[in-house]
Amino acid sequence: MKKTIALLLVTIMMLGVLAGCNVKTKDQVTGGDTEGPAVNAQPVDITLLAMSAYEKDVNIVRDQLSKAGFNVKLNLQPDYGSFVGQKDAGNYDLAISGWTTVTGNPDYAVRSLFTTGGDYNDYGLSNSDLDRLVEEAATQTPDQYVNTYKEFEKILVEDNAYIVPLYSSYKSQAINKEILKLDSVRLSKSRSLPWEELDFVDESKRTSEPFLFSQTMPSLTSLDPIKGNDGSINIINTNQYIRLVNLTDDDEVTSKGSLSYNNVIGEGNQEYYFVLRDDVRFAKVENKKAVDSGELVAAEDVVFSMNRAKDKNSVPDHRTYSLHSSMDKIEIVTDIAELESKNESGKNTNVKEALEKGLPSPINQLVADKKDVNNAAGSYQVVKITTNKPFPQVLNYLAHQSAGIVSKSQVEAINTYDVATYDRNKDIAYGDQTTITEGSTYNNTLATSGPYIAIYKNDYEVVFEKNPGYMKGTEHEPRISKVVVKFIKDADSSLSAFRSGEVHLLYSVPEDKYSLVESDSKLFLQKRPSNAVNYAFFNLKGNSKFSDVNLRKAVLSSVNQDEFLAVYNNLKLKAYSTVSPLVDTGNVHTADPAKAKEYLNLYWESQK
Repeated sequence: MKKTIALLLVTIMMLGVLAGCNVKTKDQVTGGDTEGPAVNAQPVDITLLAMSAYEKDVNIVRDQLSKAGFNVKLNLQPDYGSFVGQKDAGNYDLAISGWTTVTGNPDYAVRSLFTTGGDYNDYGLSNSDLDRLVEEAATQTPDQYVNTYKEFEKILVEDNAYIVPLYSSYKSQAINKEILKLDSVRLSKSRSLPWEELDFVDESKRTSEPFLFSQTMPSLTSLDPIKGNDGSINIINTNQYIRLVNLTDDDEVTSKGSLSYNNVIGEGNQEYYFVLRDDVRFAKVENKKAVDSGELVAAEDVVFSMNRAKDKNSVPDHRTYSLHSSMDKIEIVTDIAELESKNESGKNTNVKEALEKGLPSPINQLVADKKDVNNAAGSYQVVKITTNKPFPQVLNYLAHQSAGIVSKSQVEAINTYDVATYDRNKDIAYGDQTTITEGSTYNNTLATSGPYIAIYKNDYEVVFEKNPGYMKGTEHEPRISKVVVKFIKDADSSLSAFRSGEVHLLYSVPEDKYSLVESDSKLFLQKRPSNAVNYAFFNLKGNSKFSDVNLRKAVLSSVNQDEFLAVYNNLKLKAYSTVSPLVDTGNVHTADPAKAKEYLNLYWESQK
C-alpha cells in the first residue's frame, strides 16, 4: 500500500515538472534584458556602408546595432569613389558619412543634404516641412533663425529619424614655434589658413626664406576659383583670390582683409552693398616672377566674377554654381541718391552713412570706370548684389573661395572656347594646372587678385610668390615673400616631415597624433571645435524597408554617442545634426535601448 502511494506521489511530481516546462519566464515575457532584442522578433538585416577610413565608427555602430537586435552586414569601401559607387548602386541600408560646413552658415549645412532634390540628397529623402523650414530660415538673420533650425532638427532627427548623428570633430594644426610666430597663425572654424598674416620669428627671413607647407594631393583641380571645391585647391585659391567679404575665426562675416571697406544689408534683406577699396591690383607672372600688373581689382571684375560664379554654364566642369544661385542681379551703383534713400536693415542709418564708416574720405562720387577711382579724393566704386529672395546668408557664400575675384580682361582673353563644345584635349581653360606645370605645357597666364600667385608646379611642389600690388603698406600686405607647398603622400609622412623641420606647419593633425605633437617642446598644437559632423543616413529609395519610420527610430535610439567619445578619448564632441556646430538649438540626442526595442516591436507588428 505504501509502495502504491509513493509511486502515485512521484507521478504527480513528474507531471508538475512537465507542466512547468510550458510556463513562460519573466525574461520570455518581457524580452529579457533591456539590452537584448525585441519581443519574439527575429534579427533585422541591415547593411552598413562606409569607407575604410571610418572603421572605428563602423565597429561602434555595428556593436550597438547588434545588441539592439539587428543583423549587421558590413560594406566597407577603400576610398570615396568606391563608396559613391556602392551608394549609387543601392548596396546599403545605412551609410556613414561626414559633412563640413566650409562657409560657416547653416544654410550650407542643410540645403544640399536634406532638401528635396538637393545636390547631395541622393538617398531618397523628401519632406515638405523640411523644405519649407530651410527656405524660411534662409530669409532670417542669425538672431531670428535659431528656433527655425530647432524645429528643422526635430523633424529631421526626432520625428522621422532620417539621419543618425554620431559626433562633431575638432579642427587642428601644428606649428613649429621656433620658426613661426604663434600669434601670426590663425585657426578658423571655416576659413582656410590665411598666408598673408604668417610671419617668421626671425623677421629678417621674410624675403630670403619660404614658408613651407604641405598637402597630400599633387593634382590641382583648377586654379580658377569656381572650378575647384576640394582639398587640393581650397587653401590655394583662398590665398590667390580676394573676395568681397571674409569670415572671422568664429564664422562672423567681416570686411576686414577683403576687397570691400564695408558691406551693408539694405532694408528687406534682399539688397547687399559693398564699397570697394583701391589698393588691390592683379598680379601676373613674368619670367617665373610675380609682378604687379598695374590693373586695379575693380567693380567690373566683381560683376564679371559673380555672374560667372552663379551661371552653371559659364565654364565646363563648374563645381560651385549652386553656392551662388541666390544671386539675381550684380551691378555697379553710380547714383549716390540710391545710397541715401535706402536704410540699413534694422537700423535708422541710410546705406551711404553705413558704407562711409572708417573710409579714407567721405563718398563724394560713385564711378563705374576703374580709371576714375581715387578713394583719397572721395571717388569710390559700390557694387550691389540683389538676391532672388531675402537671404542674409548670401554673405557667407561670398566669403567662400569660389567667390574669388578674377580679372575680366584676362579670363575673357584665355577662355575663347565654346563651353558647349569644350574639348579638354585641345582647349586650355583659365586656371588649368598644366599652364603652371614645368615642362612643355608651361605658360603661366594667371592673373590673381589675392595676396599670392602660383609661379610654377612640378611633381614635388607648387611655388607661390606674394602679389606686389596687394594692399601695400597696410596690415594686410603679405609678410613672407614666398610660399612652397610640398606634395607629401599621406598623413604619417606629413607628420614626419613636419617633426623633422621639412615643413613649418601641419594642417589637420589626426587625433591619435595630438600627444606626439604636444610632447615636442619646439611644436605647438592648435585645436578648436570645427564645423565637421559625422552622421549616418538611410537608403530611402524604392522598396527599402527603412522607409519604415519605426525601424529608423530603432536604429537612432540604439546609437550611443558617449561610446564614440570614449573610443576617441573625448576628442570628439556630441552633435544633433550638421547644424550643431553652427547654431545652438538646444537639441540633444540620447540613446534609449528600451525605446529601440519598442520601435522594433512596432515594426514587426506592422509586418504581420
